[in-house]
Amino acid sequence: MACEAEEPEPYEELFRAVGRQVKLLRERAGLTQRDLGDRLGYSEDLISSLERGRRTPRREFLAAADELLGGGGLLRAIADEVERAMAKSRVRHPAWFRDYARLEASAVAIDFYNNNDVPGLLQTEGRARALYEMRTPLLDQETIERRVASRLARQEILRHWPPPMVTAVVEEGALRRPLGGPVVHKEQLRTLLELARLRNVSLQVMPTERYEHAGMGGSFVLLTPKGGPQVAYVENHSRGSLLTEPEEIRILAARYGTIRAQALTPSESLTLIEHIMGAR
Repeated sequence: MACEAEEPEPYEELFRAVGRQVKLLRERAGLTQRDLGDRLGYSEDLISSLERGRRTPRREFLAAADELLGGGGLLRAIADEVERAMAKSRVRHPAWFRDYARLEASAVAIDFYNNNDVPGLLQTEGRARALYEMRTPLLDQETIERRVASRLARQEILRHWPPPMVTAVVEEGALRRPLGGPVVHKEQLRTLLELARLRNVSLQVMPTERYEHAGMGGSFVLLTPKGGPQVAYVENHSRGSLLTEPEEIRILAARYGTIRAQALTPSESLTLIEHIMGAR
């Protein structure tokens, strides 16, 4: 996934509002940010960040600050809402990806062709984190953790009932590239073997030594939403695009059919993955 610019979400306004309430109570009590931090066991920088809405206040902080500052239960009362907002913030998608993520969550069928990596829906946490950590320009740690959590949250659809029917064609080269190091790589290969044995998942590998290859135009996803027409999703270095034009979908669907015919069968693919894993 590419672009780093993200639009503000409603929960950010909540965090800022809570921060303003903390500041108001602190100033009413005649305390500086350092004073409040010292009394509660937090740094002055953390208090400053909380008051500006840049850090999320934990339940224990809200309870302690409410008691110390004489909030009368004001800060305690909002703790549940803050925790719900925190949960949403951890699965926040970049603005350009949200339409696809929304459709994927209710899809009945998803078909992946990936020419440079394992599809995000099939990645391990270690693989996802390694990919975000090697991104340039560099991402800050908070963004990395949020992106990893969002990617893992998407994978819940594989465990729902009924799950979507998922097919994927992955390049042999991507399976041999040990991104994240040997331990992370082996875990990824093992996870692919486990997922490929699910009744609703079909995984194929495109061998490197192929004289003909219909997927040289790049990666794409075909997605069939529940009760809706099939759409496609393509991505470049800075943006993702959701395609809905019937003729574009028809062409990509035909291309995907050819790619699957050129790839190894699911059984042959599992054998190759086992071989690659055993050679590591």
